[in-house]
Amino acid sequence: MTARPAPSARRIRVATELRKLRERAGMTTTEAARQLGTSTGQLSNVESARFGVSAERLRAMACTYDCSDQAFTEALVDLAGDRTRGWWEQYREILPSGLLDLAELEHHATALRTAFTSHVPGLLQTNDHAREIFRHVIPAPTPPEVEHRVSYRIKRQDVLYRADPVPYRTVIHEAALRMKIGGPEVARAQLRHLLDMSERDHITIRVLPFDVGAFPGSGQSINYAYGPVPQLDTVQLDQFHGPVLLDAEAHLDKYRRLLDVVEAAALPPEKSRDFVHNLAQHL
Repeated sequence: MTARPAPSARRIRVATELRKLRERAGMTTTEAARQLGTSTGQLSNVESARFGVSAERLRAMACTYDCSDQAFTEALVDLAGDRTRGWWEQYREILPSGLLDLAELEHHATALRTAFTSHVPGLLQTNDHAREIFRHVIPAPTPPEVEHRVSYRIKRQDVLYRADPVPYRTVIHEAALRMKIGGPEVARAQLRHLLDMSERDHITIRVLPFDVGAFPGSGQSINYAYGPVPQLDTVQLDQFHGPVLLDAEAHLDKYRRLLDVVEAAALPPEKSRDFVHNLAQHL
């Protein structure tokens, strides 16, 4: 028997949102299945992302669950209707699934917003900088594994270079900028790359200097991907064991506010460029 392809991050998100709608309506799977004219098994398969769902069925489910937000429903229909398998699928048997979910999330995002304390954002890393980071992964990777991770990271960056680039805003702490990863030459090239990228209209880079002192979320890297509607936004956090995705409304609201505070504390874009330029000059 052929193995069923792993569900995409988008199908998982549709399944999660449909389950949330049913639970908010106060319906059990048995009650919902009866009203929808299907079996509890079929409904459970949809809510667990084992099966996809058609646009007609999804709209029927939203109606049954008394969802009056038409924009949200249509955004879910679009998510459910996209069955394409992206470039990241070629890494399915090579890299952890959490990394592939991150690439899919970035690819489909309407905007990206991040904050990093201890390292340069992956979307802005040079090849040499990324290679040096992956050499120090635990357990130690083989040289081919390092190159697979580097090529994957560089391909993720296409969202910033394609014809319709994703608007990208990031805050990078001074600590991350001062780390001489790979030695002075690699570090200097990385800083110059940040300067080049900051000149692009769709990219905003801010620096959070040491002088700011304590700030909310210190020590944590945050990726915030905007969906077609606010309810479909996603937060991705870097953990030692791999990426973690959050989509509960309370989490989304918390991290939106946290990023607002961090951005307000950071230097404005022009002063941030001057700051990075000065660091590169003194390496």
